[in-house]
Amino acid sequence: MIEKIRFQYTDDITVINKQQFEAHIRLYEGYVDKINEIDRILTNNPERDKANATFSFYRECKRGETYALNGVILHELYFENIGGKMKMPDQMTIGQLEMYFGSFNNWKSDFIATAKASRGWAVLCYDQRSYRLRNISLDAHDLGNIAYSAPILVLDVYEHAYFLQYADNKTEYINRFMDNINWEVVCDRMGIY
Repeated sequence: MIEKIRFQYTDDITVINKQQFEAHIRLYEGYVDKINEIDRILTNNPERDKANATFSFYRECKRGETYALNGVILHELYFENIGGKMKMPDQMTIGQLEMYFGSFNNWKSDFIATAKASRGWAVLCYDQRSYRLRNISLDAHDLGNIAYSAPILVLDVYEHAYFLQYADNKTEYINRFMDNINWEVVCDRMGIY
């Protein structure tokens, strides 16, 4: 069973207000509930003998499993990497971004463009196949993920992430996010890879 992480709204979270934060947390909690429900169903061997690639109950459970679990993981990574007191990355992280994007500003510009182009998520990840950092675009929790990659910075750009506060001004939300990255968390993630 997957336990819900209890995220708290703090004063150092400036990208979204408390109302937007709480609405977003409720959505995250729904993903946790749903993956636990799917796990219970799959544990009971639901119609495995009728599995079919066109349509079957088992196929739908497996597709839902990926979508719900990625929804949990991506939201947890997002909530962890907002806020914080460290306003710029450390030198090691800047060096990594410069190595793959030419400069910190080039990375930032590319990440913002990726977020604007994305319907679901913008993710700075380490691609373990090509041994490099990439900004990737996910149109859904289970659409656009690169297998064998490790997320380092995660931005939720689904409308639910910002609409209560920013209405249709996605760009303002993205820009505020860039000013509210928890670089301590991101630098820790970068140091693992």
